Amino acid sequence: MIQLDYSKMDGLVTAVTVDAETGEVLMVAFMNEEAFTKTLETGKVHYFSRSRGKLWLKGESSGNFQEVREILVDCDQDAVVVKVKQSGPACHEGYKSCFFRKIEDGGLKIVLPRLEDPEKMYGKK
Repeated sequence: MIQLDYSKMDGLVTAVTVDAETGEVLMVAFMNEEAFTKTLETGKVHYFSRSRGKLWLKGESSGNFQEVREILVDCDQDAVVVKVKQSGPACHEGYKSCFFRKIEDGGLKIVLPRLEDPEKMYGKK
């Protein structure tokens, strides 16, 4: 069994998720031991939502699942890079990546096209 070090962040490890084909960073989230185990067992990425305080399968609400292609573990075993095949937008705001803005001229500029309306993915709030 793979042992990650969950002790440094109150039971969590950092998970950097990247597109397996392009290497583009899609999102950064967190996994607890249950999320990591479920990811290994199912081949679909699970995270721990700090805001909701619970486990979540990426795509369970939006339909935009992440299929694991490869998982890399850092030297301290407290962070992972998850290479995935992403279906649809990775970002809850409808962009391919959560990193859809860059700093330019002292402000933020959107640099990626929105792929889907968040209300279509999640319904109206």
